Amino acid sequence: MDLFTLSAASMPASLGSQTTLAQNGNSSGILLLLVGVIALGVGVGLGVVFSGLLAGKKLHAVKAETEQLVKRSEDDAKNAAEKIRLAAERDALERKDRADTDLETARNEIRESERRLAKREDQFERKEQSLADKDRSITEKINRLDTKGEQLDEKNTKLDEALKKQSHELERISQLGAEQAKEILLERVADRSRAEMGKVTRAIVEQAEDTAKDEAKEVLINAIQRYANEHSSESTVRTVAIPSDDMKGRIIGREGRNIRAIEKATGADIIVDDTPGVIVISCFDKVRQAIAVQSLDRLIADGRMHPTRIEEVVEKVRGEIHEQLVKAGKDAAVELGLKGLHPKIIEAMGRLSYRTSYGQNVLNHSIEVAFLSQIIADQLGLDGKLAKRCGFLHDIGKAMDHEMEGGHPKIGMEFARQFGEKEEAVLNAIGGHHADIPSTTWYTPIIMAADAVSAARPGARRDSMERYVQKLNDLENIAMDMPGVREAYAVQAGREVRVMIDADRVSDDEAYLTAHEIAKRVSDEMTFPGEIRVTVLRETRAIEIAR
Repeated sequence: MDLFTLSAASMPASLGSQTTLAQNGNSSGILLLLVGVIALGVGVGLGVVFSGLLAGKKLHAVKAETEQLVKRSEDDAKNAAEKIRLAAERDALERKDRADTDLETARNEIRESERRLAKREDQFERKEQSLADKDRSITEKINRLDTKGEQLDEKNTKLDEALKKQSHELERISQLGAEQAKEILLERVADRSRAEMGKVTRAIVEQAEDTAKDEAKEVLINAIQRYANEHSSESTVRTVAIPSDDMKGRIIGREGRNIRAIEKATGADIIVDDTPGVIVISCFDKVRQAIAVQSLDRLIADGRMHPTRIEEVVEKVRGEIHEQLVKAGKDAAVELGLKGLHPKIIEAMGRLSYRTSYGQNVLNHSIEVAFLSQIIADQLGLDGKLAKRCGFLHDIGKAMDHEMEGGHPKIGMEFARQFGEKEEAVLNAIGGHHADIPSTTWYTPIIMAADAVSAARPGARRDSMERYVQKLNDLENIAMDMPGVREAYAVQAGREVRVMIDADRVSDDEAYLTAHEIAKRVSDEMTFPGEIRVTVLRETRAIEIAR
C-alpha cells in the first residue's frame, strides 16, 4: 500500500469519493501534457532533421558553385598571367628593337661627326699651311718695306737739307723772312684760287643750267598746267556772335562756373571783353577751336547754359567733328585713289583740314602736292602712284606737331612708320622734304619741288606785314654783309634780291661766286616757302666831261 492509499483510507468517508475523482482528473491532464510534450519534441526533432537535410543540400550546392567559381577564377588568372607575360615579352622585344635602332643611329652620327672632324682637320691644316706661307710672304714684304723706308728716310734727310739751303738762299736774295714770304705767297694763292674757283663754279653751273633748265621748266610748267586747283585760304579769326551783351553774363555764369566748364571741356580760351556782339575763341589747336566755336553757337541758340549741359553739347560736337575729320581724310584718299591707308593715318590727314600754313590749308596743299608729284614722276619715267602717296603724306606730321616735340618731318615719319607705311620712298619723303635727313630715293627731291611749287605760286599763302617786312630786311642785310656790295634791294615781294657790287673790287667771276655765297646764306639762315632768286649786277661806267 502506498502513501496515497494510506492517506485516503484515513480520511473521512464523505471525502473519499471526491478525492478519487480529483485524482482521475489530474492523471488525464498530466497524460495530455506528456503527450503534447512528446509530440512537440518529436515535431522539433523532425524539423531539425528536415532543416539539416535542406541545409546540407544547400551547403552542398553552394560548395559546388564555390568550387566552380574558384576553378574559373584560377583559369582566368592563368589566362591573364599568360597575356601579361606575352605583352611583357612583346614590349621587351620592341624596346630592344628601338634601342638597337637608336644605337645604330648614334653610331652613324658618331661616324658622320668623325668624318666631318677629319675633314675640318684637313681644312685647318691647309689653312694653317696657307697662313704660314702668307706670314712668310708678309715678313719678306715688311723687310723690303723697311729697307725702302730707310732709303726714303735718307732721301728725305737729304731733301730737307737741300730745302733748308734753298730757303736760306732765297731769304738771303729776297731779304724776307720765312713767315713774311709765306704770308705773301698765301695771299697770292688765295686771290688766284678765288678767281679760279669763281670761273670753275660759273662754268659748272652754267653747263648744268644749259642742260637741265629747259627740261626742268618744261616738267614744272606741264605739272602746273595739268593741275590748276583753285586754292582758298581759310580765315583764322574765330569769333562767336551773341544776340545781346546779356548773353555774356550767362556764358560767364555764377562766379565764372560756366566759362570755366567751357574752357575745361574744349581746351580753348574764351575771351569775353567789352567788344560788343562777339566773343573771341583762342586756341593753338584749330580742332579744339572749332569744337569750342560750334559748342558755343549751339549753347547760345539753345539758351540752356549750365555745366552739365555744356559737357553734353561739347561731347556731341566733338564726336561730330571727329566724324568730319575722318570723312575729310577718306574723301581726300578717294580723290587721289590711294588704298591701304591705316585708319589713324586717314584721321591724321583729316585733321590737316583744320590746319593752315601761312594761310594755306594743309590738307588741300597735300592733295595738290600729291597730284604735282605724280605728274612730275610720270614725266621722269618713275612710279607716279608711289610719288602721289609720298606727296599726300609729306606733311602728316603737322597734324600732331603741337602735341609732340620735334619738327613735323621727323614726327610724321615716325607716325607713318608706326601705322603701317613700310615703303622707304614714302618714309624718306616725309622725313626729308625739308632736307632734315639725306634723300635716299628720287622721290624725295620730287616732293621738295612739288611742295615748293604749291607753296610758292601767287596767292597760295599769305603772311603778316611784320613778318613780310622782316624777311625783306633780312634778305638785304645778308646781301650787304658780302665784300664789295654797294647796294641790295629785295624785290618781287621777297622772291628776288638784287645786288649791286663795286666793279673796281669784284671781277665778273667773283661776282658769280658772290651770288652763290649769298644764296647759300639765305638758304641756311632764313625760312621761307618756295625759292628766292639772287641777282648780282656788276657794271663799269666810263664818265668824261666835254668842255
